[in-house]
Amino acid sequence: MSRALPKYNKRRVVMIGGASAVVLSAAVIAGSALAGETHNNAQNATTKAAANTVNCPAVAPSLPTVPASAKAEVDRNLALLNTQIAEANKRLVDTVGQGGPNFVRNAILGPLKDKRVATINRIATAIGRTAAKPQGLDALATCSLNTAGGAAAGGTATASAAPSATAGAQAGGAATGSGAAATAGTITCPDVASQLPAVPASAKAEVDRNLALLNTQVAEANKRLVDTVGQGGPNFVRNAILGPLKDKRVATINRIATAIGRTAAKPQGLDALATCPLNK
Repeated sequence: MSRALPKYNKRRVVMIGGASAVVLSAAVIAGSALAGETHNNAQNATTKAAANTVNCPAVAPSLPTVPASAKAEVDRNLALLNTQIAEANKRLVDTVGQGGPNFVRNAILGPLKDKRVATINRIATAIGRTAAKPQGLDALATCSLNTAGGAAAGGTATASAAPSATAGAQAGGAATGSGAAATAGTITCPDVASQLPAVPASAKAEVDRNLALLNTQVAEANKRLVDTVGQGGPNFVRNAILGPLKDKRVATINRIATAIGRTAAKPQGLDALATCPLNK
């Protein structure tokens, strides 16, 4: 009995030592996992801080009294303005470090402005159906970038409508004249005028003005193709040129349909003509 005791004690020591090793290993693993999670959270926080945020003028305070008949549509579009800002802020986070120095302006702030122009125009149109249509709201469409993170967001602090001289120079010395146009391709858009019904005399001036604007928008987009050859990634043209062009065309085509609809049947389905392809 007394001889067996040391063996028993030895087994206890071995078992206790093994259990301690397991506990210690678990603690090390848990500590490593916690450290990894803390590191990831710190990285995520740093990324979000570096992305900055979009700052847009509030539209609601600048509106006149909204007629009851327009309230639902106005509220829906005001909510859409908030959604657009949230999407732009998310994209700022998702694309930190992408593109060149003008990426944020061209691919985020520019398209956001075009979306806001279209949405604000719908708000003004809804109010204008039964009351005086508010004017000058387009001035609220441009949003700036809160640059708390400095230049890490990869863009300028404000949404400028025109590319800077530096941006033009970065597109390359060859990006001028017919050679650059051939490299960039051209944009062709569906003809809107041929799809319109008979235009009432009272709407003709407004319709003609917006048809001319459609041509101007295409010309500006084609010029931008040339000026930005070589900029951005594989989706630059779609995100920074074709997408904004479509949004502008939607707003312009909607104004044409609204002008006709004031004294005749409002044409339907014209939005299908807003999308333009790129011809390489």
